Amino acid sequence: MELADPHAAVAKSAWETAYPPELIEAVLEVKGPAWVCDEIMREEDPSYVERSLERALLGYVEESAFAGKRLLDLGCGCGSSSLNLARLLEGTEVVGVELIEEFLAVARKRASFHDAGNVSFHRSPDGESLPEDIGAFDFVVLSAVWEHLLPAERATLLPTVWKHLKPGGVLFINQLPHRYSPFEAHTTGLPLINYLPDRLAHRLASSLSRSVERTESWKDLLRRGIRGGTANEIVAVLERESLKPVLLEPSQLGMSDWLDLWFDLSSGSRWPAVKKGGRAVLKALKRMTGITFVPELSLAIRKSPGPPDHAQVLPTHAF
Repeated sequence: MELADPHAAVAKSAWETAYPPELIEAVLEVKGPAWVCDEIMREEDPSYVERSLERALLGYVEESAFAGKRLLDLGCGCGSSSLNLARLLEGTEVVGVELIEEFLAVARKRASFHDAGNVSFHRSPDGESLPEDIGAFDFVVLSAVWEHLLPAERATLLPTVWKHLKPGGVLFINQLPHRYSPFEAHTTGLPLINYLPDRLAHRLASSLSRSVERTESWKDLLRRGIRGGTANEIVAVLERESLKPVLLEPSQLGMSDWLDLWFDLSSGSRWPAVKKGGRAVLKALKRMTGITFVPELSLAIRKSPGPPDHAQVLPTHAF
């Protein structure tokens, strides 16, 4: 498909799809003309969401460990992530949960079109809880979700999700902009803004950023993801509840740390030479200081039934 106006401001202007017209129309209705091609690509283009999920999950856990297990895709949107997971992990039951009913309608139509038997979709009653009787899971995935939660929602939702994770299970949180990245690329496109107090950051974002409307409140910007998140923050929420989180390091697919995973996930995007140089600098920083820093986080946190396995744990101060 292709938009009638090739000069319109859109995420992607054209994409050749196998979707039938009625499914294209359903996506268009909920995502709008600026995002319809991008939304379809998210499900059909293997180099897009599928590759990101593959590296973010299988960089930590072997594919065989997912066989016969249940996986919760929380905040599944229009279902692209759930369907990619269902294809990537064929022997896994994938359960997508989303708050917006219109998105779920598209997700179900997509699953029906592909005759995807190992995926189902459910509506969350609110932004801080899960559907009743949804059961327990071996794995939970939050893709591009954490940064959009308000602070109170993070403190409530994460322990709730953790209680639905089986002992020994793994929570994946990926596509998470780092709270202290020098360049805030997710919401404002401004440098150093996340080092500023909230009120000043809001004022500068409203006046200097082309992607922020002057009428947007600070809560609006938080909802859009301006502050991102950190591993320390996530672990601290769980530790306050004495929920035994074990922060894992990537050890599969030729990766040995978060820097390898970040570079792998971002290597196909813009400015590869800059990112290659950035990885070298960050690797040197890690060797000299012991601090690991990446601009975007893809984390895996195991629910330990007992004392943490210290061979797999990164000291949280290093992130």
